[in-house]
Amino acid sequence: MATLILRVTFRPTHPIICYRRVVCLIHHQNPLFLDLFGTCHSDTTKPTILRPRHLSWYRTSMARGLTFYPPDILSSMLREGKLLMDENRALMLPPQVPEDKPPEEYPYIDPMTEYFHDGITSDLTIFPPHVSVSVREFDFGCCVRLQEVEPLPLCLTNHTKGKITVTWTRRPESPFRVTPETCDIPPLKSTAFRLVFQPSQLNTLYAAELEGFAFYKVLRHYSNIEEDSTTCPSWCLTIRLRGHTFEADRQHFIPHYVLDSPKVFPAVGPNTNAYRSVLLWNVGTSPITFCMNQDICPSVLVKPCSGYVAPGAHQIFLLSTQPADMATHQHILSLQLNSYPKYTQEIPLRSSGESLLLLLEGDGNLYFKPTCVGTSTTRTYTIKNCTRLPMHFQWKIQESDSKVLSVKPATGVIEPNEALAQAWTFTPGEETKYLLRSWVSVWRAQGSSAPESPESARYTLRVIGEGALGTIRAQEEQLDLGNILVGGLQSCDLVLLNNGTCSLSYILHVEQMITGPCDPEEVLSDPLALELDHYKGVIPARSKAIVQVTVSPARQLHYSWSFSYTVSTPKALDPANTLGERQALCCVVATGVYPSVCVTDVCAAGSARGISKLHLWRLFALETLNQYLERDPTSAELTYRVPTRHSVCPVPPVHTPVLLDFNFGAAPIEAEPSVVILMLENNGVVPVEWAFLFPSDQKIDVEHWAENTEFNPSELHQMRVQDNQLFSVSPKSGRLFPGQEQTVQLSHRHDFIGTDRLPVLLKVSHGREILLNFIGVTVEREQRYVHFTSTKHLFTPIAIGSSSPPKQICELYNGGSMAVAYEIQLDSVMKIQEENFQHLVFVCLNPRGEILPGTTSHIEWVFSPLEARTYSVDVPIHILEGDSALITFQGIGYDPHTLGETAQFDQVLSPSVTPGSSKLTVPGQTAFLSQHRICLGNIPVYSKSSRLVFLNNASESEAVIFAWHIGTSNASEMLQMVPEMGVVQPGESTHCIFTLQASGNACFYNVDLVCEVVMQQPLAKYEKALQEWEAEKERQTVEFTITEQDLGAESSLKLSARSSSDSSAEEKLAKSPAVTRQCKTLPPIKNFSAPNPPVSRSQRRHLMDKEASRLWAKPEPPKSHLLHLGVTARSHSMDDFLSNFCSELPKYFLCRRHLKETVGDKAADGRKDEGGVRTDPVLLALAGSSEQEMQMVTDLLAAVIRGLLEDTQFHQAVSRSMVEPVPYFHQFWAAGSAKHQGRKWSPGGSPRASPSSAPCAKDKPGEEEERQEECEMSLVTSPRAAGEEPPDSLRDILHQEQLREEKETITRLPAFGNLLELVLENTLQNIMVEASRGEVVLTARPRVIALPPSSAQRGISPATPGHPASLSLTPGPGPSLPTQGKEAEGHPQIVLST
Repeated sequence: MATLILRVTFRPTHPIICYRRVVCLIHHQNPLFLDLFGTCHSDTTKPTILRPRHLSWYRTSMARGLTFYPPDILSSMLREGKLLMDENRALMLPPQVPEDKPPEEYPYIDPMTEYFHDGITSDLTIFPPHVSVSVREFDFGCCVRLQEVEPLPLCLTNHTKGKITVTWTRRPESPFRVTPETCDIPPLKSTAFRLVFQPSQLNTLYAAELEGFAFYKVLRHYSNIEEDSTTCPSWCLTIRLRGHTFEADRQHFIPHYVLDSPKVFPAVGPNTNAYRSVLLWNVGTSPITFCMNQDICPSVLVKPCSGYVAPGAHQIFLLSTQPADMATHQHILSLQLNSYPKYTQEIPLRSSGESLLLLLEGDGNLYFKPTCVGTSTTRTYTIKNCTRLPMHFQWKIQESDSKVLSVKPATGVIEPNEALAQAWTFTPGEETKYLLRSWVSVWRAQGSSAPESPESARYTLRVIGEGALGTIRAQEEQLDLGNILVGGLQSCDLVLLNNGTCSLSYILHVEQMITGPCDPEEVLSDPLALELDHYKGVIPARSKAIVQVTVSPARQLHYSWSFSYTVSTPKALDPANTLGERQALCCVVATGVYPSVCVTDVCAAGSARGISKLHLWRLFALETLNQYLERDPTSAELTYRVPTRHSVCPVPPVHTPVLLDFNFGAAPIEAEPSVVILMLENNGVVPVEWAFLFPSDQKIDVEHWAENTEFNPSELHQMRVQDNQLFSVSPKSGRLFPGQEQTVQLSHRHDFIGTDRLPVLLKVSHGREILLNFIGVTVEREQRYVHFTSTKHLFTPIAIGSSSPPKQICELYNGGSMAVAYEIQLDSVMKIQEENFQHLVFVCLNPRGEILPGTTSHIEWVFSPLEARTYSVDVPIHILEGDSALITFQGIGYDPHTLGETAQFDQVLSPSVTPGSSKLTVPGQTAFLSQHRICLGNIPVYSKSSRLVFLNNASESEAVIFAWHIGTSNASEMLQMVPEMGVVQPGESTHCIFTLQASGNACFYNVDLVCEVVMQQPLAKYEKALQEWEAEKERQTVEFTITEQDLGAESSLKLSARSSSDSSAEEKLAKSPAVTRQCKTLPPIKNFSAPNPPVSRSQRRHLMDKEASRLWAKPEPPKSHLLHLGVTARSHSMDDFLSNFCSELPKYFLCRRHLKETVGDKAADGRKDEGGVRTDPVLLALAGSSEQEMQMVTDLLAAVIRGLLEDTQFHQAVSRSMVEPVPYFHQFWAAGSAKHQGRKWSPGGSPRASPSSAPCAKDKPGEEEERQEECEMSLVTSPRAAGEEPPDSLRDILHQEQLREEKETITRLPAFGNLLELVLENTLQNIMVEASRGEVVLTARPRVIALPPSSAQRGISPATPGHPASLSLTPGPGPSLPTQGKEAEGHPQIVLST
C-alpha cells in the first residue's frame, strides 16, 4: 500500500469566488472527484467567503431547483415566506399536497455517470446547466503565419434568472487568451467571446486549457448577501485549445508513447452503459497532442477527446458505450497524435449485451429425504448466475406452505457466474408425502426495475418431501468392556443403528447399577463412572452413529449401565411434546479390577544356592506376599498411584499397613553374594507395572544446604547399606501383560559382619504398596551359626485319638562356614507330658545332631494331642560354640467327629506354596530339570511310589556331568534315585527315576534332592591341573635346592641339620636369593589364606592378586550348579488311609517284603534277646505308669475279653473265618498263622500236612522269612503222600487240581507281586522315555489289520505263487472293527498302535 501526495496551488487573478470540481482519472477504476474552492479579495472588492457549508446548501438547493435564482431574489422570497429553511438551514419550498412527501435531497451520483453526463460529451446531464458553452474544444490548425492567426468565436449562454459575471483567467506566457476577459451576461441571454491564438515560433505544437468562472454579480461584495444560506458558488467554464506552426515541408514531432488499451468492454445488460479506460504514456522528450475523432465511431464516448501530454507524463481516457442488444459489436477508435494524419492509432474494441439467465439445480426440482415428524431437514440448493453481470433475486413461497418450507437467504445479489448455495428447510407436520412449489424472480442490479417489472425473469421450483417416523436400536444389546483398571480410563464405541427411512434426533439417558461384595446403600451415592462424548445427536436414515463411551470405575466391583433414548422433535406442533417416550437401548457392563502380580517361582544362587525352594518360599514369606497382593489397595496406598519421589527425609513415610520380611539367610564374610531369583507373573487381566523402590528412589533431590545433617542410628544404617550397595534388585521395575512372566534378581553382598536391613517398597502402579524388609546376615568365617527364620513353628493339626500320629519336620539352616552341632533341651516337653497324664504330646526323635555348612537339617517331631485344643511349648535349641535360640512349637488338636468334613487337614502342601514352574533358571545354568517339585500327596504306609524326572542339557557344545545328593541320612534309606550320576551329552536329556519307599510309621516327607551339575570340559581341565599341582607339591616336598655360595663353610654342618622338617626347609628355601640349578623350580605350593581384610576392597583385591602371582595356588574346581528337586508326601497308617482315602488305595503298591520285615521286626522287638533289653515304647510307657493307671488298663482289658468270650456271634464269625478260602490279604498275616498255609486237605476230606510245614513252624524268629519262602516253595515241589496210586482219570484230575493250587500259591507270593510291579514299572518307564525321545507317539490313532478268513488261508498256501496272503490296513478307533452278518466270522484282526 502506497500513498501519493498531490500539491494544489491557488493563484487567483481576480477578486472573485472560485470553485471548481475537478476529476482524478484512475486507470481501470472509477474516477474520483475533488471540490476546490477559494475566495480572492482586493482592496475594493470583497466577495463573500465560500465555505464547505455553502457547497452543501448549494447541492441541496440545486436538487430542489433553487440555484437558478440569484441570492438577492432568494433572500426576498425567504423574507416573504415563499421559501423556508429545513433543519440543516437549507432552502426549501413550502410543503404542498401531499404533505407527507419529503423535500428533495441531493442524490448519490455514480462517478461514471457524473463524469460523462455533463451535457457536452453526451447530450444527457444530471442537472440543467446554469451557464453553457457553445464549444468546449477548439483546433486552430496549422498557423504558419504567426501574426495572422484568425480568432475563433465562443458563445456563452446564461440560463439563470440573475445577471452573472464571467471572468477568464490567463497566464502571461500562454499563447491562448479569451477576449474580453470579463463580461456581464444578463439573465437568459448569450454573449460572444473571441479566442485569440498568438504563437511565438514556427514548427511547434501548442495546446492549452483555459479556465473561466461565472457567478452572480450580486456576489461581488459580501454586503449584498442577506442570508448566508443563499450564497451560491461560481461555475467553472473550461475550453481546450490546440494548434501548431509546422510548415508544409516539415515533419511533425514523432511521438514516443505507450498505449494501454482494452480489447473488450465489460458485459452489461441491454441499453446499459459499459466503461473502459485507456492509458497513453508519453515516453519521449517532446509533448504529444492527441485528438480522438468521435465521428468515426459515434457509439463510443471518449473523454477527454483532445489535449496534450507533457514529456514523461500520461493521459487517461475513459470510454463509454451502450449496447442495444445481445449481439457483439465491433468498435474502432481513431487517435490522432501531434496533429499529423500519419500519426493516427486505431483502437479496436468489442461490446455486447447480457440477458437475465438463472440456472436452477436439478432442473428446478428439489428433493428432501424422508424427515421425522416434528423435526426439520436442511439441505443446500444451488442457483447459478450464468451471465457476466450481477443480478438480484427474490424467492416467493405460498403462505400455506410457509410452515413446512423455508429458504435462507430469500433475497440477495448473485455476482457474475456465481453459484449461490441456499439453505432450504423442510419441516413436516404429519406422516405423509409433500409436493410444494416456489418461485424466484431475478433482475439486474444496476437497473431500478422491481421483481414485478417486465425486465425481470421468473423461475419455478418443485419441492418434494416426506414426513416419517422411526426407531433406534443398538448394534449390540449387551456390550461387555471386560476388566478395566480402577481409576483408569477405557473407551469403546457404542454403535446406534437407524433402520428407518428418516433421520432421527436422539437424546441418550444412562442409569448406573453397581453389584458385587459391597454395601448397596454406599454405592448408590457414587457418581456416574461413565461418560459419553455426546448425549445428543442425529442418526441419518439407514445408517449408524458412533458414541464414544469412556468408563472409569472407582471400585473393584461389577458395573452395569442401562442406556435409553428419546427422540427429540423440537418442531412438533404441540410444544409440550417436544420429547418422545423413553425407550430402552442397550446395556454396557464392565468390571473394575486392580492390577495384580504374584510370585510363581523362586530359586537361589551364590551363597544361598544350598537353600531349597520350599525353604526359600518360607524365608521370603511368598505365600503371604501373594495373599497381600490379591487384596484391594487401601486409600492411603493410592496416594501416589505411580512411583513418585515424594519425601525429603532419608527414611520416607510409609502409606501401607503391610510389612513383610525378605530374609536372604546367612553366609560368611567375603562369600559370594546371596542371590535369589523371583519369577513374577501377571495373574490379573490388565497390564501391570511394578517397581522395587529403595529409600533413595523415594527421596526428592534437594540442595545440600537444605538437607538435614542429623541422622538417627536407623537412618545411618540405611545410608550405609545403600551407599555400599549391599542389597540390589535387577531389574528394579518392569511392565507385564496378562499372563506374562519376568525374572527379578535380588542379591545381598556379605561385605560387613552383622545383620543388614533395608526397607524396600514394592509398588504396583494403581495397585498395592507392600513394604519389604530386606534382611541379610553376614557372619565370621570361623563362627558357628544357625539361621533361625522365625521363633515360632506351627505343626500340622492332628486329630485326637489317632493311634499313629505322623512325624513332622522342623528345618534348621546352617548359614556359616563351619559344621554346627545342636542339642534340644526337652525339659519343657517333659513338663507338658506331666501336665497331660504322662501322655507324649511332643516327642523329639533326634534332639541332637550336626548340620553341615550351607545345608539344612530336619528335626523330627511327633505331635500327639490328647484334647481338642492348642498346645504350645517353648524349647531351647543350643548351638555348640554358637548362639542358642528359644523356639515356640505350637500344635492344634481337633475332634474329627465334631468338625466332620470341615476338618480338611490332610492336604500335604498348598498349591500356592508349591512352585511348579521349571522355567526359572540361574544365570549361566545350562542344565535344568523337567520339574522342580514332586508332591506325592497322601500315601499309605509301606507303599512304593516312583516318578520320572528328565534332566535336559540346553548347551549345544558341552556335555554336563550330574550327581544326585540326598540331604539327610534318614532320607537316603527311604529315597532312591536311579541313576545317581551320569553324563548328559550336548542338546540331549536323560531320565532319572525317583522312588520313595514309605516306612511303617506315618510321617511327613519333605526332602530336598540336590542334583549337582558341572560342565565336563572344565572338570577335566581341573582334574588335570590338580594332578599336576599335587605332583609338584610332592616333588617340592622331597626336593630342595642348595643356594649357599660358600660350600666349604657349610660342609661342617651336622647331618642332623640336613634332616630338618619339611616346613622349616621350605621357609629357608623361600628366603634364599639364588639358585645353583640350571632351571628354577616352580613357586612353592601353599594353601592360600587371605590376610586380614583391609578397609578398602580395592586394596584387598590388590594384595590378593600380588600374593596369587607369587604363589602357585591350588586349582579351584569349576563352579557347579545345584538343581533342587523337592519331594513332599504324607504317609498314613492303613486304618487312617482306608477311612479317609479308601478309593485311592488301588493306586498304590504295597511292598510285601518291606511289610514282612517290619512285621518280623515288631515281633522280635516284642521279646527279649539273650541279654537284651525290652525296647518297645509301649512297654516302656507301661513300665513308667502309676499303679492307678495299671489298674485301669487291667480292668478295661478284662471287661473287653469277658465280653468277647460271652458273645456267641463272635464265636460263629471266628468259626466261619477259619473255613473260608484264603483271601488276598492273607499275605499280611502274622508268622504264627503260617501253619494254616502248609496244612492241606486230602480229597477224602482228611487234612494232610506238608513235609516241610513242621520245620517251618519251629524256626527261630530271626530265620522266619527264609524259612517261610522255603515252605512256600515246598508247596510247589513236594511229592504226593505215600499210598496207593489212583487211577489214570483220577490221577489227571488230581494233577490239574494240584497245578491250579500251585499257581494260586505262586501268585500270592510277595516275590511274584514285586516282580510283577517291577516289570510294569519298567515297561511304563520305557514307554515314557521313548515318547520323550520321539520314538513313540502316544496320541496317534490305533491301526487295525484285518487278516483274511481262516477258510481262505487253508485253501491257499503262503508259498503258492500267484496267491499271496492279503493284508488290509483299516484305521479304526478301537481294537476291532464292526462286522456284519456271517461274512465277518473267522476274520482274525491285529491291532497295531504307533
